[in-house]
Amino acid sequence: MKLNHLNLCVDDLREARDFFQNLFAFQLLDQKGDAIVVMNDGDGFILVLSSPKAFGGERPTYPKDFHVGFYVETQAEVDQMYDRLTAAHIQMEHKPRKIRDGYTLYFRALDGILFEVTCCIQ
Repeated sequence: MKLNHLNLCVDDLREARDFFQNLFAFQLLDQKGDAIVVMNDGDGFILVLSSPKAFGGERPTYPKDFHVGFYVETQAEVDQMYDRLTAAHIQMEHKPRKIRDGYTLYFRALDGILFEVTCCIQ
């Protein structure tokens, strides 16, 4: 079984689309107005961004430990992401650091969603 897609509810659809395109190199596949954006990570994973406001819903609230995690191959890639986030004025509490068996960067974006970028330290 293969995970095909994830629907992430976001408060600002345009901000989220630009965030994933510019910082994580997702490609835009389709956009349905201010309601849904469909993106591909280039490795077969589909990310659907949806705006609850467009469907009469409320602003999304995720549990405290909910996060979106990305795995990269090298520590240099984690450092490069830190540099891109810094240039994009994304606030971070810490620089990348060793956590357990990985070299990891945590940060919050898109109205408080926790993100992780990590690699395995060998």
